[in-house]
Amino acid sequence: MDQSAEQPTATVPRVGKQGDPCVMVIFGAAGDLTGRLLLPALYNLARANLLSKEFAVLGVARTQMTDEVFRQSIRDDVKQYCGDCIDDAIWDSFSRRFYYLSGDFNDDRLYSQVKERLTQIDRDHSTHQNFFYYMATAPSFFGLIVEKLAATGLMEQSNDHWRRVVIEKPFGHDLDSAKALNQQLLKLADEKQIYRIDHYLGKETVQNIMAFRFANGIFEPIWNRRYIDHVQISVAETVGVEGRGGYFEHAGSLRDMVPNHIMQLISLTAMEPPISFDANAVRDEQAKILHAIQPISDEEVLTRSVRGQYGEGMLGGQEVPAYRSESDVAPDSRTETYVAMKLLIDNWRWADVPFYLRTGKRMTARHTDIVIQFRRAPFVLFRDTTVEHMMPNQLVLHIQPEEGISLQFAAKVPGPVMRLGTVDMNFEYQEYFGKQPSTGYERLLHDCMIGDQTLFQRADMVEAGWSVVNPVLDLWKALPPRNFPNYASGTWGPKEADELLERDGRRWRNFEK
Repeated sequence: MDQSAEQPTATVPRVGKQGDPCVMVIFGAAGDLTGRLLLPALYNLARANLLSKEFAVLGVARTQMTDEVFRQSIRDDVKQYCGDCIDDAIWDSFSRRFYYLSGDFNDDRLYSQVKERLTQIDRDHSTHQNFFYYMATAPSFFGLIVEKLAATGLMEQSNDHWRRVVIEKPFGHDLDSAKALNQQLLKLADEKQIYRIDHYLGKETVQNIMAFRFANGIFEPIWNRRYIDHVQISVAETVGVEGRGGYFEHAGSLRDMVPNHIMQLISLTAMEPPISFDANAVRDEQAKILHAIQPISDEEVLTRSVRGQYGEGMLGGQEVPAYRSESDVAPDSRTETYVAMKLLIDNWRWADVPFYLRTGKRMTARHTDIVIQFRRAPFVLFRDTTVEHMMPNQLVLHIQPEEGISLQFAAKVPGPVMRLGTVDMNFEYQEYFGKQPSTGYERLLHDCMIGDQTLFQRADMVEAGWSVVNPVLDLWKALPPRNFPNYASGTWGPKEADELLERDGRRWRNFEK
């Protein structure tokens, strides 16, 4: 493998067409998401020469601010989150494209002002009247803002210009609310105008799942129930609620992670090969998987799902408080900070192959991984040796913090006696391709600009994801937990999650680093 050759990267592609001329309108431009992720991502796109020269940004929020103050705040954010010095030549051209407007999202007059500013910005930057609206706001504003934009004529498009809207998660808080939001949006815009964003799909390894499966002839033939024993998907966080207690009390880990992030990982891992990389061809196959997930009955919720809430404990050598001691959290809170589930997919490829998922806060290490465990090889050849058991092979897709792929297999330990040892063959993106500046949003924003919806959820995919978790939400609401908190901070979660796999003769793969 020649590591000296220049290699491409998909997160901030070095080779690719520039985005279309357009204006990005960020509702909630004074918030954390904008400063920490969106603005640094735009700067990284500018460095990669993937922003059109006819591109501009209009930030909209309640905070009073001038254009110059907004531009200075952008510089501060870029310096903090891009991790290196700002290129003055790039910055000069980049910063002059940013404008700001303050107002109340509920006020009709704000949208008339937005329209006026967009007319002026379009004239000054020749953006061809192409606008996309990014909802970096509280979820309660998503439908409202799009309604008011449509009432002002700002959602109308033609052959000469396009209009798009980007919706952040959470997209609804259950199946009914997700359906209602979809219905509201689809009355105002075509499905091709709606980009339901999930930042996990901007991560390199997530994008690489399809390439890894379908471009390598050695893996696709064994990617099925004949060779795979089970699949584990883990999204482990060391952080607690980080000052978001008010939001998390109403969300919980099940709503916050499973219908979106984890369902996307399941669908990409399990989908059939699409006929092309056309957006709808890919999403058709993802949707089929989500619809094929076996419905969970009330009785099965009790045996195939686990919820937990972290208590106090030690993490990184420091004492950390219990969830119920966090700010804006009720002292008797019933909100889960940990979820584990066992899902089955009713199709030919995956029949009887369990998909185990878990996500939790205040866990031992920060890791997001997909573990593909293959069936054990027959022991018959080794019955007259000192080998006592056969370890199954595992293929691991590491999504964060380090992005890469590892393959675990057995090899003979040197010496006169037949002994087997476990070997890991590792590939890390950063080591081979080099480190690229990225917030995870670069690819997604670029796709919004060129009209590629491949990495964005369709209405049916969102609703299918909620359909999986809705029975769990309903039963957990009807049967409040009696043992919270049930796992200490700095551990891998409640013992019931271990028992979920042990009942099937399996165990979680934990990564300490």
